[in-house]
Formats: sequence, structure tokens, C-alpha cells
Amino acid sequence: MSENIWGYRATSAYQPGTDLSGYKVEAIDGAVGKVDKHSEDVGSAYIVVDTGTWIFGRHVLLPAGTIERIDVNEKKIYVDRTKDEIKDSPEFDKEKHTTDPAYHERLSGYYGRSRD
Repeated sequence: MSENIWGYRATSAYQPGTDLSGYKVEAIDGAVGKVDKHSEDVGSAYIVVDTGTWIFGRHVLLPAGTIERIDVNEKKIYVDRTKDEIKDSPEFDKEKHTTDPAYHERLSGYYGRSRD
């Protein structure tokens, strides 16, 4: 799946143009936080999750390929990672995430393993 980690899965029910800001994010084992921002750019789609008090207000970037499904009625996004995997993810860098290819490669390496 690593080659598609930066694209929304066809099975996720993502509809281009949908504003995901504010959606709750659920890991395999529980709530993670809410979407602060998202991108649907081809080849670099992602969500940035504000974890609130769960991990001390940290923001994490999740590539769109980690999203299993989106429930627009409940305004929830379900990802196929555990809370610990998300907590231990590389530090979100708001400057590098849009400009540094090496940063994306690091995230791809971390999240690129499939759970399908």
C-alpha cells in the first residue's frame, strides 16, 4: 500500500470537495482527536489531527491512505492505525509537510505498512 499512502482509498467513501475539518478521528482502539486541516492534493493527500489533551495537544499528520472509511453523517474518520502508532508517529512539522520531500518519505516509511 505504500505507493498509495498519499491517496484516499476508493473504499473510504471520500468525496472530493468534502470539508473534513472538525471531523472526529477514530483509531482501531479509540478516539484520537479532530481534523484540524486536510488536503486532497493528488499524490500528497492527508489529514492533520489535533489530538487535544490525549497527547498534550500534539498535531499529527496522517496520510490519506491510512483512512479506512469516512462517515459523513457522524462526521467521523476511521483510520487503520492504533492510538500508540499515531502517538509514536514522526513529529508533525507544519513547515516541512508541504515543502520537504524527505519529510513525506519519512512518513511514508512509518505509515506505509498495510493492514489490509
